[in-house]
Amino acid sequence: ASSPDEEWPEAEKAEKLARGAALKWASGVFYRPEKLEGLGHYRRREAQRNSSIQSRLKSTVQSYLEGVSAGLEQLQSAAQEVQSVCQDLGAARWALLDSADHFQGLQQMRELMEEHVQLASVVQVLPQIFSVHEVFSHILQLLHGQHLLEAHVELMMVEQLRDDILSQLHLRGLSSAQTTVLSYFSGLQDLNESLAKQLWDIVGSSLRLVREDPVLFVTAVRIIEREEKIDDTLLLEATFLPPGRPKGWRQKFYQVLQDTLTGSRFHAPRVDAEGPGLAKHLAALQKDIVSELRVVKDLMVQCVPAHYNILRVCTANYHQALTSHLQEILREDLDKQGLFLLLEWALHVYHSPEMMGHPDLLPEVDVSALGPLMSSELVDQTEKRYVMKVKASVFEWMQRTLEGEFKEWFKEEEPETDHQGFFQSALPAIVMQMLNENIQVASLITDSLQQKIYNMALEELEAFLGRLREALVQCGKEHQQDRAVPKYYISHLLAVLNNNLALSNSVSSLHPDTACKEVPASLQAALDRMQKKATQLLLEELLLDLQPLCLQLPSRKWLCGSQLVGSMCEVIDKYAKDFSRVRKPLFTVLLAESELLVANQYLRALLQRKMVCKSREERGQLCHRLLQDATQLRELFCGLGLDRSQQSLEAVFALRELICLKDPALLSLEVLGFATKYPDVSDEHVSTLLDIRGDVSKEVRHVVLEMMAQHPQVLPEGYRPIFSTILVPVPELPFCLRKGKCA
Repeated sequence: ASSPDEEWPEAEKAEKLARGAALKWASGVFYRPEKLEGLGHYRRREAQRNSSIQSRLKSTVQSYLEGVSAGLEQLQSAAQEVQSVCQDLGAARWALLDSADHFQGLQQMRELMEEHVQLASVVQVLPQIFSVHEVFSHILQLLHGQHLLEAHVELMMVEQLRDDILSQLHLRGLSSAQTTVLSYFSGLQDLNESLAKQLWDIVGSSLRLVREDPVLFVTAVRIIEREEKIDDTLLLEATFLPPGRPKGWRQKFYQVLQDTLTGSRFHAPRVDAEGPGLAKHLAALQKDIVSELRVVKDLMVQCVPAHYNILRVCTANYHQALTSHLQEILREDLDKQGLFLLLEWALHVYHSPEMMGHPDLLPEVDVSALGPLMSSELVDQTEKRYVMKVKASVFEWMQRTLEGEFKEWFKEEEPETDHQGFFQSALPAIVMQMLNENIQVASLITDSLQQKIYNMALEELEAFLGRLREALVQCGKEHQQDRAVPKYYISHLLAVLNNNLALSNSVSSLHPDTACKEVPASLQAALDRMQKKATQLLLEELLLDLQPLCLQLPSRKWLCGSQLVGSMCEVIDKYAKDFSRVRKPLFTVLLAESELLVANQYLRALLQRKMVCKSREERGQLCHRLLQDATQLRELFCGLGLDRSQQSLEAVFALRELICLKDPALLSLEVLGFATKYPDVSDEHVSTLLDIRGDVSKEVRHVVLEMMAQHPQVLPEGYRPIFSTILVPVPELPFCLRKGKCA
């Protein structure tokens, strides 16, 4: 026999762990000699704890043993009962086997009884079977006389007779006999079809009948309900389904009613795609649908069972038919008016009090649960089509406006003026009114359509400005060939500037959000290009009148004192009077650009046709002339309203200081200051200025140019170039025999 330790290795392991834990605990408690005094106390406490644990263990084991004993007793009792039941079942089985022979005799008696019952049933229905064809004739007479209820009662009786016979044959598996019965009752099919035809004719005239004589319609509904109940009963039994069942006449009722409501109206010949024709068609739909729904709500509802939900069904039929009908119309090439009418009708009129929200239809008629007539995708597609049509119309209208605008240029009269005397034309008002009207019309449909039209309007306005600018350029080229045509060329250019400003100020009014004043960057750029082109053409006119005078600069005659600059001032003053016919911000721009042009042309003449001073006296004379001319021009522009800080003529004064400098050795510092103030001045410009002085040695020139090379200038932001557009003649270099830098 094995030892207890071998049988229970876990017990040995647990004992070792317990001893180790006790040893660890004791070493921790009694690590000092004085702690040994409490040894007795610890021994008693541990003895009490062990006693308590042993008591709980004994109690648990005792309870477990009692439960096991009770379970064994119950198992023994159950085994005895099972054995008793098995004995009783065996006895019953032997008793049944002894009685089997007696049951076989009873089976023959049962078959005879069933055959007798069937023959008795046949004998009872023979009179009815023989009278079937006579009943058929009577039913047909009743149908011809529209006695539908009586005809249907007799028809149901014959059908019941046929179905009972077929059911019996089906149960006995006599399929060949079923064919004979069906042939005998074949007249039922024709009678059913005749009755059904009359019923569907009545349903097809239901809207008229419920107003004039609802009895016939109610009769048809009663017959349909009878047939529906027979269908339901046969389907529930599910043992035998007679031929022609289920008839499904209620579903057919709904189908015929739907065809009646929508057939003649929504399957009409092609709808006129033009606006007026489509408007008439939609108005007729609106009137007819409201009228017929009122008949259904007030009269037809009372003629049919409540579970027909006839008003909801008719409403859904109209809704679905309209959805399909609108899609069919949208397949046509509708004009913009047609597309607008369709969107307005589907999104607003349909739900309005004039149609489905009519007071006579509420609250029973509710189309909100049926979904929209046009899906969001279809609405978006239709809106895009509408935008394209409007875009084509706007383009055509703007093109006509543009052509009419330039026809006005070649008339022998100035453009019209406003109450302040500023030149203008009707172009901004026409364009903005057209765009604004289209945007406002689109707002009647949806916000998304309004935004689409707004975006299109800005695109078309930008494109229009581009075409206007191209036409302006072409007109400018023609005018260069004959400055007498058009006669009031400058006045019309000034009107273009005022029109451009009016358009710029009006663009923000197109935005659907009136609080938004921002102009799109691309459109603002187009407006700026338009303003720059008109300004450029005006300055070209000024330049053509100034050039003959500038060609006389510089000259000995000019140096000795002539009225050359005075003549220039007269030309400038004449143009300034013309420029006063534009509004203030534009007048300031024209004045500033004219002053820059004058300063540029004056410096160009001085640098390109350079005049070399041969003596100090000539230099002094040149400085005096420059001072007089620059002062006269500056005072002119100041008198016209251009502040000195905005004038470019200060460059003439600064250039004069370089020429008037007495000590050439100081030129390097002066030129550096000049280049700092006018960073677009080049080495060629400075070299030409030194040539004009006539007293600058090669060494000083080299120092000046070297200092400019050491201090390159960068154009600051917003700087208006003066010298960069002035090209000066390049001096001829001396011939060199060997490689090296030429002075």
